[in-house]
Amino acid sequence: MKPLKIVVQDNKLQIRWDDQSISIIPLDYLRGKCPCADCGAEREKHSSSYFPIFTSEQISIEKISMVGHYAITIKWKDGHSTGVYEYNYLVNISKTKEAL
Repeated sequence: MKPLKIVVQDNKLQIRWDDQSISIIPLDYLRGKCPCADCGAEREKHSSSYFPIFTSEQISIEKISMVGHYAITIKWKDGHSTGVYEYNYLVNISKTKEAL
């Protein structure tokens, strides 16, 4: 699956996929699920009940870039930009109960 259109609106990332489905992910949830090594280590360091609280800069997107034909990377306004969000990962996290 590949994105046809990616939009940030109402503090949510909205992706229209080539199969015409739509994924909607709240930005705070998206940031909390950042797949980079640093964020993964931070989540592991805390218990499964870890609930990060983000500043507005940490959940504001400055830029979205394509990574090949399989992912996007997001530069957040606080400068964090090391997470590579694969398309399948985005679809999966958009379907989780916490994201809804």
